[in-house]
Amino acid sequence: MKVLQINSTCGYGSTGRIAVELGAFLLEQGHEFLIAYGRGTAPENVKNLRIGSDMGVNIHGVLSRMTDRHGFYSSRATKEFIKRAEEYNPDIIHLHNIHGYYINIKLLFDWLAQANKPIVWTLHDCWAFTGHCSHFDFIKCEKWKTGCFSCPQKNEYPTSLFLDSSKRNYEDKRRLFTSVKNMTLISPSQWLAEFAKQSFLKKYKTEVINNGIDLETFKPLNQGKFRKDNNLENRFVVLGVASKWEERKGLEFFVSLSEKIVENTKIVLVGLNDKQIVGLPKSILTIKRTDSVQELAEIYSTADVFVNPTMEDTFPTTNLEALACGTPVVTFDTGGSPESIDEKTGYIVERGNTDLLLEKIQSVREKGKAAYTANCVNRAKAKYGKTDRFAEYLACYKNILG
Repeated sequence: MKVLQINSTCGYGSTGRIAVELGAFLLEQGHEFLIAYGRGTAPENVKNLRIGSDMGVNIHGVLSRMTDRHGFYSSRATKEFIKRAEEYNPDIIHLHNIHGYYINIKLLFDWLAQANKPIVWTLHDCWAFTGHCSHFDFIKCEKWKTGCFSCPQKNEYPTSLFLDSSKRNYEDKRRLFTSVKNMTLISPSQWLAEFAKQSFLKKYKTEVINNGIDLETFKPLNQGKFRKDNNLENRFVVLGVASKWEERKGLEFFVSLSEKIVENTKIVLVGLNDKQIVGLPKSILTIKRTDSVQELAEIYSTADVFVNPTMEDTFPTTNLEALACGTPVVTFDTGGSPESIDEKTGYIVERGNTDLLLEKIQSVREKGKAAYTANCVNRAKAKYGKTDRFAEYLACYKNILG
């Protein structure tokens, strides 16, 4: 079986890592894969195809900001990619993020409709069925159900500085994305799957395959060195992690918590940029983004509780990584975040309720992390190992091919 994956990145970022790791699994099972991507660089040992160039991404981004027509540029790059894809002649075409300023969705879907290949599309966010945004739950917008217009998030990714083309985008995306005959949608969470079933993509079968993580990397590790190096010995550590801290990730709630937490408690935040670090209270231990998964696993293992006050998220991998390292999770009841937690592995809190967030953190402190660790690790092993999740993708491919 030959599988062509298409994604904005290859090997970095959550979707880029998923694409590479899924490809490695397919290779181990005796299949062939190629990852076509649009941004950054790819690992040398991964069979890949770059769509366009950095300059092309920049031009697409500028034009998108001017016209709000994200996804309708990069024509030459897309035509060249289609020629290479036809030469590869895959059995399955697996889409991930096709937004990101690198591919022309009209040319892509015109080709997909004509090629009549089986398509699997993993929806990592809501962009596929909106006229502009990738998330809308934060502002409780429901225009996507019947037709977008006057977008309230025009200035959010993919940012438009001048025009609002959300109505035109919505109609074009509905026409293009429903033009193919044989497509299966995959959602990492039941939450997103339910949205897809209410959208113009409802004609297609939707399956839920949770994100998976590397359980050989994310597991309980010795935490002594990190605590000693950062003066955390005998402290109750409250951890927050994000690849990019932005408003919807809930950074403000950690600031509020820092003003309310009891003595001998330390908040540790990972993934911050320089500007954010300068603006945060000195009482918070701040760490820039780390590309070392080993270091990240050590930090997860160090924490007594992982707090995820996200206001909008599809199915955060950070929750899974914390569980696998034996650390209980407290999260807001938003998006797909609560789906990874049960009553033995953490707490689900009303969105935006800082007092209740603090109360559940205190509950973990009173019971002690040890009361949760075994249940956290067992849940991660049972439900979120990447090998098992990739096996579900392979079963999906085989089922589609008959």
